[in-house]
Amino acid sequence: MASNTENNAQLPRLLPRPHGSIAYHVTGDGPCVVLIPSLGRGAEDFDTLAADLVPKGYLVLRPEPRGIAGSTPLLDSDTLHDMAADIAAILDETGLGPAIVMGHAAGNWVARVLAHDRPDLIRAVALLAAIVGDPPPDDIRASITASFDMSLSEETRLGHLERVYFAKGSDARLWLEGWFPDVAKAQRRAAAMTSDTSWKQIFADQAALYLGALDDVISPPPDPDDLKKRIGPQAELRVIANAGHALLPEQPQAVARALDDWMSTLPPA
Repeated sequence: MASNTENNAQLPRLLPRPHGSIAYHVTGDGPCVVLIPSLGRGAEDFDTLAADLVPKGYLVLRPEPRGIAGSTPLLDSDTLHDMAADIAAILDETGLGPAIVMGHAAGNWVARVLAHDRPDLIRAVALLAAIVGDPPPDDIRASITASFDMSLSEETRLGHLERVYFAKGSDARLWLEGWFPDVAKAQRRAAAMTSDTSWKQIFADQAALYLGALDDVISPPPDPDDLKKRIGPQAELRVIANAGHALLPEQPQAVARALDDWMSTLPPA
């Protein structure tokens, strides 16, 4: 494996895969933290979080979803297992596992599938503003879709962003950009193509964190007991105030503190 200094000097890197390539970014040195972005969004969503975690002694790995920044688009036949396999391939190639894997919002699907398919690569799992229970109602889902519908006016899209992604008083304009509609559609298709559900239960011996947003209307923070039933007996719940489903751009310092605090309690890799 190349040294971390070499990794940092060669960003972004490309890993050849059976279908195309996967782009990924590596920064820092220390225990590996993998960050998986939300539906139709890229690794840049984690720029601030990565900048906060690196000085705390972590190596941050940010794969680019297929269809973004050099990563080859998903095939029509791909499932969540294929998306997770891409990240597993990066960890195998770099030797950076076992890693702490974090999935934001829809990114939690991939994080959980990876934990199920390749537990040997997983040190712990964190789910940020993730849906672990019932899916959102149709009207909320419609606003999610409208948020990245570039045929709509900016004012209309902003209204949908404010409704479903941000807490009252937060600046939803932070997410007017950064959307990849074709990627979002492909990721939804991959999720629909994933017929099995065994990945939804994280293994009993894996440490897990649910970092929720208090004002999240898409995935309100779950009851702690229900969370343990759905995710695993070691699942821990923490909630960030004054944040909605977007979470990261709203409360970046609070998110970094909560994650660092939780990771500091994990046993050594």
